[in-house]
Amino acid sequence: MTGKLITIAIGGNSLITDPKKPDVPHQWDAVRATCEHIAAMIAEGWNVIITHGNGPQVGYILRRSEIASKVGIHDVPLDLIVADTQGAIGYMLQQALDNSMRRLGINRTVLTVVTQVRVDPDDPAFQNPNKPIGSFMTEEEAYRYEAEGWNVMEDAGRGWRRVVASPKPLAIHEINAIRVLINNDYVVIAGGGGGVPVVRNAHGELRGTYAVIDKDRASSLLAQTLRADLFIISTGVEKVALNFNKPEQRLLDQITLAEAQQYMAEGHFAAGSMLPKIEAAIEFVKMGGPQAIITDPPNLARALRGETGTRIVPG
Repeated sequence: MTGKLITIAIGGNSLITDPKKPDVPHQWDAVRATCEHIAAMIAEGWNVIITHGNGPQVGYILRRSEIASKVGIHDVPLDLIVADTQGAIGYMLQQALDNSMRRLGINRTVLTVVTQVRVDPDDPAFQNPNKPIGSFMTEEEAYRYEAEGWNVMEDAGRGWRRVVASPKPLAIHEINAIRVLINNDYVVIAGGGGGVPVVRNAHGELRGTYAVIDKDRASSLLAQTLRADLFIISTGVEKVALNFNKPEQRLLDQITLAEAQQYMAEGHFAAGSMLPKIEAAIEFVKMGGPQAIITDPPNLARALRGETGTRIVPG
């Protein structure tokens, strides 16, 4: 492996930049733009492992499956939908990043690892679904779908969304293969959508389970396990803010682990939005990671140079 290792987590919503245009051509535009920025990081000597979200994409596939089931076509279990999105979004990232690197004269192979992540079957999250998936809805639409059996909740002031269980990631099943690939200079995409959630049954066999793991938590676990030099969470804002969208809003440049924990305890970060990103960054730094950065795709290179983004450091 050449260069220091970055784990970079790309949000599923950042691949759909306009909620009114969630179609595949517009997703391609967003993926290609993001990969230009990642290729620039690789050109500067960083070794990169990429993770990505899939919340909107999972929601669309699940809805299509439900509609199709009404005309006699079998439904698709949630674990298979997560695996489907790992393959599809991984393919898009592979192709776009390969093209971006070629333009910069970089000859590296990019590949996607369909990744299983083990969770506890007794995780309390299964009794409290709170992970948003799919598109935003009005309150009226949400209550209509709730009557059909959906779990719904209001998502950080942005509208209503469907929610499913989001258990804590415990172990990345393919970690040894991922490590070998990185050490042999492959650019790896892994843990897409937080990984396919699996449990061990009474016979010790792996089985998929009805859940979606938060990709930031799984990405943090991946970064910790690989002892990454830097953990970056790419999201929809350039910097994290205190008192977000209020008159006294304040953007954060660099904060210590203790400050991040204090701001989180004070309730500055919305659940389902910035909170899981802050939690993931805290966990990485707390477990020995040198630093974590939260910023948006266009500012990745500038954030690496210390010019923008919010940086969380040990102290």
